[in-house]
Amino acid sequence: MSASRDVEAPQVPTRHREAETRGERIARPLRMMTGLREPADEALLDRLGAGLMERDEFAHDLAVAMLLRVGAQGRVSRAQCAAALGSGLEAVGDDAPPALARFMEAVSATPSWVDWDLVDRGASVFNRLGRNAGDVLLMLSLTGGYRFGGPPDLLVATGALTGDSAMQRLAETQHWVLSLMVPGALQPGGDAWRQTLHVRVMHAMVNATFESSPDWDVARWGLPINQTDQAGTLGLFGATVILASRGLGVPIAPGDARALLHLWKYVGWLMGVHPDFLSDVERERNWLNLHILLAAADQTDAGRELARTIVRVQPDRRYGIPHPLLSRARGRYEQERLLSMLTVLLGPASMRELGLPLRPPWAYAARLATNVWSHRVVGRLPGGRDALERRGRAVQLRDHSTYLPVGTKDGVADLPDRPARKVLP
Repeated sequence: MSASRDVEAPQVPTRHREAETRGERIARPLRMMTGLREPADEALLDRLGAGLMERDEFAHDLAVAMLLRVGAQGRVSRAQCAAALGSGLEAVGDDAPPALARFMEAVSATPSWVDWDLVDRGASVFNRLGRNAGDVLLMLSLTGGYRFGGPPDLLVATGALTGDSAMQRLAETQHWVLSLMVPGALQPGGDAWRQTLHVRVMHAMVNATFESSPDWDVARWGLPINQTDQAGTLGLFGATVILASRGLGVPIAPGDARALLHLWKYVGWLMGVHPDFLSDVERERNWLNLHILLAAADQTDAGRELARTIVRVQPDRRYGIPHPLLSRARGRYEQERLLSMLTVLLGPASMRELGLPLRPPWAYAARLATNVWSHRVVGRLPGGRDALERRGRAVQLRDHSTYLPVGTKDGVADLPDRPARKVLP
């Protein structure tokens, strides 16, 4: 399945490689932990520049059909899309709109390289990481990603992860990630398979809405949701979790690392990421991540705003403590813990760039000691790995529940009934 093709404006956006010296500085820990000493690959950097102007075409065509006015030829309704994702194209009937039929045909053609046993093993590895996985995703993958312009600016433009909606958006992302880590859930028709395609369609609708909007500068940033940024997100959710968890004292064997990367490789395929940016070979994935850092845009105010929001909402999480003062105290503890961990994971320079206060590394020291005991002692006892997996999954679900605002459902966001910006003719 070819998920993308060049759009009409192939020029490389100005953000590409605009802060390469800064990117090399931020990439130093990655080079040190992986032994990637070679000079940058200019061909790969050029490929990443071109990817800023490439989109997921199957989902784009579907999104355009969903943005057509009621009664327009080829229009796909929200109900038709939901039915196809939930029960297959046959649930829509023989007269399914062409864009929906093409999309469902493409996503149902599972690549021959997918190893379902390896996918399930990857889910087990993620669950065994427990709170470490959640910490890395929140602190390094999400907040660390706010150090670069582009995706944070789109989040601010759409209103996602800002203001009162921040915790709900975080909960929706957590729900999706945790759904991937259930054995069998990613097989065609499974719950995680459906949710992943749902997220893919949502992304395409955002892209179709914003790419010609005056609110988005394509010449500066590239397409709102593009292949290069999707590749970066995929790397943050996979290889970055592995490397950072090792830095937190968790031993991850090469076979386990490949299993987790294989899971994310398949998720990336489901999300419409171009094959050029899919790999379950750890060194290849880290090499791509290195170049994404080198090619990244500079810091923007949007990233600072989002990072401060992540810190600000910590006291407002629902910790299940009935006494308000004790609940608030727990929230302040989590806020200080977050800042302490961020100081280590991002480094003082990045903390200053994000406008976040530095803290002593007490939380990192505590997490390191816990991981040494849990994963290097308890995990090596008979039944230890299974126990870590069960407990790790329970901790992940418990932490996720604290982000759910009162009265909200646990799940990914619904597809919009109407687009936020425009309706196509």
